[in-house]
This record gives sequence, C-alpha cells and structure tokens, in this order.
Amino acid sequence: MSLNALEELLEAVANGRVDAAAAVVEVQQLAQRTIATADASVDIDRAHRCGFPEVVFGTGKTPAAVVEIFRRQLSVGQRCFATRVAAEQVDAVRSQFPDAIENQVARTIRIGDPPEVRGMVAVVTAGTSDRPVAEEALETLRWAGCETELVVDVGVAGPHRLPAHLSRMERADAIIVVAGMEGALPSVVGGWVACPVIAVPTSVGYGASFGGVAALLGMLNSCASNVTVVNIDAGFKAGYVAALIARGRTQPPDCESAASRRV
Repeated sequence: MSLNALEELLEAVANGRVDAAAAVVEVQQLAQRTIATADASVDIDRAHRCGFPEVVFGTGKTPAAVVEIFRRQLSVGQRCFATRVAAEQVDAVRSQFPDAIENQVARTIRIGDPPEVRGMVAVVTAGTSDRPVAEEALETLRWAGCETELVVDVGVAGPHRLPAHLSRMERADAIIVVAGMEGALPSVVGGWVACPVIAVPTSVGYGASFGGVAALLGMLNSCASNVTVVNIDAGFKAGYVAALIARGRTQPPDCESAASRRV
C-alpha cells in the first residue's frame, strides 16, 4: 500500500467520509500482495514494485487458469495481458470477457484500458518473417501505454531502405530491432540514433543460424554502444524494457518512488 493511498484514506476517515470499520477493510485489501487461485499465486503488488502488473505466460496453463488469473486481476482494478496464448485459451477468455483484445500474429490477449500514453517506442523488423516477434513487442507496448511506430522489412540486404524511415524514429525514446539470420540490423540502426536500441534475435534462418543463436551472438558483439540484447524471440521482454525506458524518460512510471511504495 502506498503512502499516498494511506494518507487519502486517513483524511477521508478524519473528515467523516469513510467510517473506521470500512477503512480497516480497505487497508486489508490494499495491503494484500497476492491472491491465490487453484493454479497460481497472483502477484497483485507487482505494479507498485515494478511499474506494471503481472503478465501471464500462456504456455502450459489451462484455459481456466488464464481466465481465473485475469478475473482476480480485474477484481483489484488491474489491466490484464497474456503472451504465447493458444486458441483454446483465447476462446475461454473471450467467453468471459468479450472486450478482450487478441492479436493472433503476436499470440497475445489483453483486457483493460491502457494507462495514459507516455513515451514513444519504434519497432523495426529486418524482414517480414520477424513480424510475429515484433507484434508481441508492439502488443506489450500498447498494454503498457506507449505510443508505437512500426517499420517493417528494412534489413541489411537492402541498405537503401532504412534511411528512408529514420525520420520516423527521431522521436523514439527507445527502439526495438527484431532480426534473424545474422542479426546485423541492430548495429546499423544503433549507428543512426541517439536512444537505446533493444535488439531481439529471432529464430528465423537456415541451419547454421542454430535457431537464432547466430543472431544472438552477432547482436551481443555489436560495436554500436547503444545496443543491448534480449533473448531469442523475446518480443515481450523487449517491449517491457522499452516501455520502462520510454515512460521513465517522460515522467515516473506507474510505480511510485521507492520511499512510498509500502507502509
């Protein structure tokens, strides 16, 4: 429970707007950090600690488990987001929450209005085969409340294509570059921009790409100083980190300062 929330509640009690018994119940609810379901222990305190609510990784979960986690998050006013979801999980969520937004290419589903838009992140793909990972990053950014700009198919095999889009990246607080094969594009982008570049290696490529390992190693060895790297096909991780960067460069993220996170 944040200090601001506690102060507002105490002022309401002092002014007679809230009685003491109701205040006790509210304090207990606000102080709760987890909600148990049959399959999970939902971390409802994560937004206060880390800036955004807990995200559901769909792989291996039953449709009922995903629905119940979403239900518990919504009960405390949190927006919901799940990645790597299967069709049956999407169907189950939509049957209970018709307003849920699915992205079939990204394999994501989300519920709830995003926070006020803060910051802008550009997502750049080397090829159209990298689009599913890029879409996962885009959906993460939308859920987090960031403005997005998508630039597709500007890989190094056609070097004339990237400069035509540089003006679209000038406003970006961070840029996500998604590439497979040899993973060269992040280094090229990094040499053009004055913001962090988050490189995402994809498992796109022939045998010697080793399922994205070649791209990963190439990106890790980038000589562009503003390039950092996430895991293979990790569009979500790139989107989450980029959102923290972008929102932090405009004003503090959803979480409050460390001194006021807990009483």
